[in-house]
Amino acid sequence: MDQLLNILGKIDDAVWGLPLILILVGTGIFVTVRNRLVQIRGFKHGIELISGKYDKPEYKGEISHFQALAAALSATIGTGNITGVATAIAVGGPGALFWMWITAIFGMAVKFTSCTLAVMYRRIDPDGYVRGGPMYFIELGMGHRWKFLAYMFAGFTAVAALGIGNMVQANSVADGLVSLIGEKGTATGQMFRLGVGIVIAVAVGLVIVGGIKRIGKVASRLVPFMVVIYVGSALIVLAMSHELIIPAFKLIFARAFTPASELGGFAGATVWMTMQQGFRRGVFSNESGLGSAPMAHAAAKVNEPVREGLVAMLGPFIDTIAICTLTGLVIIVSGQWSSGIDGTPLTAESFETILPSWGRSMVSLGLVLFAFSTIISWSYYGEKGI
Repeated sequence: MDQLLNILGKIDDAVWGLPLILILVGTGIFVTVRNRLVQIRGFKHGIELISGKYDKPEYKGEISHFQALAAALSATIGTGNITGVATAIAVGGPGALFWMWITAIFGMAVKFTSCTLAVMYRRIDPDGYVRGGPMYFIELGMGHRWKFLAYMFAGFTAVAALGIGNMVQANSVADGLVSLIGEKGTATGQMFRLGVGIVIAVAVGLVIVGGIKRIGKVASRLVPFMVVIYVGSALIVLAMSHELIIPAFKLIFARAFTPASELGGFAGATVWMTMQQGFRRGVFSNESGLGSAPMAHAAAKVNEPVREGLVAMLGPFIDTIAICTLTGLVIIVSGQWSSGIDGTPLTAESFETILPSWGRSMVSLGLVLFAFSTIISWSYYGEKGI
C-alpha cells in the first residue's frame, strides 16, 4: 500500500508540475487580456443577473441564472474549501493562500470564457432538454477532427464523477458525521458509515432523478444555507481574534515569495512548493479550467451567452476569494498552521482553538453540507459524460 501511495504521489507531483501550472496561468492571463479584464468590468452586471433582474420565462433553457450558479457552486464548494486549504497551508505555508487567489482571479476569466462557449454551442431537444458542456463546444467549435478530445473529456468526466465527485465526498460526509457522534474507529462507527452511505445514495437519487431542474431548485436553497452557516462560523472565530487578522494578511503576502521556515524540511522550505500547493488546491477548489461548471451553466435560461459567462465567473470569487480565504485566515490566526497536522484535522483544530467546544462541530457540519452538495451536482456531470 505504501508503495502504491508513493507511486500515486509521484504521478500527482508530475501532473501538477511546471507545465500544467504554466498552461493554467497562461490561459487565464490570455483570456483576461482578450476579454479586457472582464473580471472587473463585468462583476457588477454578473450580480445583477443572478438577482433575477434580466430573467424572462420565454428564454430557452431549463433553470434560472441563480439556479445555474447555485448548481455549479454546489459542486465546487466541497472538501477543497476545508480540507484542501488546510493541506495547502500545512505543506506550502501561509503564502499558498496568495497563489490560490491568483488561480481564482485568472480563473474567473477562464470560467467566463468556458461557460459562454457552453451556451453558444449547446443543443436543445424538442422537449426542452439541454445538452451542453465542453464535449459539445470542443467538437462543434473546434471542428470534427477534434472530436476525439470531446470523447476523452466525456470519459474523464464520468470517471471523475465517481472519484472526486462521489467517493471522496461521500467519505467526507461519513467522516464528518462519525466525528460528530464520537464513534470514530469503532465498530459502531463503521456501521454508522455504512448507514450514511445508504442514506446519501437515496437522498442524492431523489434529487438527481428530477434532472437539472430539481438540482437547480435544491442547490438554490442548500448552497446559500450552507455558505451562511460556514461563513458565519468563520466570521465569529475571526471576530474573536480580530487583532490577528492584519498580521495574518502580512504573513500571507510575505510567505508567498519567501520560504516558510517554520514548517521545517524540504516540503515547506521552498517558494516553488508554496506556489504548487496554492495552484493545485486553488484549481481543485474552484474548478476553473476543469470544464465542469459549463455543464451546469449551459442549462440556464438565457438569450445571450455572454450573460451566463458573467454569472459563471462569480463562482471562483465566492468559492476561493471568499470561503477559502476565511478558512485560511482561521488556520493562520489560530497559530495551528505550523503544528504539523494538516487536512480536515488542521481546520477543525484551528476552529476549536478559538471557539472551544463548538469549533470542531461547526467544521464537521460544514464538511457534511459541502460534500453532500458536491455529490448532487457531480452526479449530474457524470450523467453528461456518459
